[in-house]
Amino acid sequence: MALLCATFDYTRQAWYNHLKSVELHLLEEHIVLEKIIEIRKALPKTGCIKLYKELNNGFLQAHGITMGRDAVFEFVRSNGMLIKTKKKWVRTTNSFHRFKVHPDLVQRRPAIHAEEIWVSDITYLRTSTCFLYLSLITDAYSRKIVGHHLATDLKAIGCIKALNLALKGRLYPNRPLIHHSDRGTQYCCDDYVTMLKDNGIQISMTQTGSPYDNAIAERVNGILKMELGLEKTFKNVAQAKVSVELAMDKYNNLRMHSSCEFQTPQLTHMVENIVPKQQKTQSLLPM
Repeated sequence: MALLCATFDYTRQAWYNHLKSVELHLLEEHIVLEKIIEIRKALPKTGCIKLYKELNNGFLQAHGITMGRDAVFEFVRSNGMLIKTKKKWVRTTNSFHRFKVHPDLVQRRPAIHAEEIWVSDITYLRTSTCFLYLSLITDAYSRKIVGHHLATDLKAIGCIKALNLALKGRLYPNRPLIHHSDRGTQYCCDDYVTMLKDNGIQISMTQTGSPYDNAIAERVNGILKMELGLEKTFKNVAQAKVSVELAMDKYNNLRMHSSCEFQTPQLTHMVENIVPKQQKTQSLLPM
């Protein structure tokens, strides 16, 4: 030991301090890794930014660990834990029909409070024997999924049931509300339009077919599939329904959203001053 210390110009004390520092660093990394594994047990596709927010929400401080955002990213990368995403596409919108197409009342503007704008869309799920179709209604301010229904076909009844659920759960029923969707038959048909009008809801629809005209709905679809397990092929309809309900609960009550100041949609919907009125321009990046 004396020869080694002399060779590298170290004192014995410096060498032992160095060893303790290495051991401490390894212990800290082990603690952080265990916490990341715990977070991803509930939300397996949690990305680096949200991992950092979770870790920095008192956990790192409680353990006396200093780790910035870039360090968390590098730690996740070095442990082979970065999330890889993939996209699959199935056509769910038929814009060629006899029904009236309503004007775009939203024009990509952000909502400034809950239940000002609802955005709707349909996404698909796979089973071993067929496709299923998940109708979703999301509040543009809080990002809360306020209505959903899983159907075995693309008939309008699935969207109507999702709308019924959303209407029953309204917290602010006296506020003016806009329903924004694509120009699909399900949203333009007489039954759906009548239901909106009977509840005093203004009707808004995309005009160009660009996903940016309904960006929030597109992002919600991606989150449910890529982060919350709905991209897999289910054995049957019953298994898919169980997974959908679990995903809805995690999405609304557990998953933090950057557009909600890293709070959950449920909390943001109830406590409206969480999100600044001047929000960032909408994008198709995950929230």
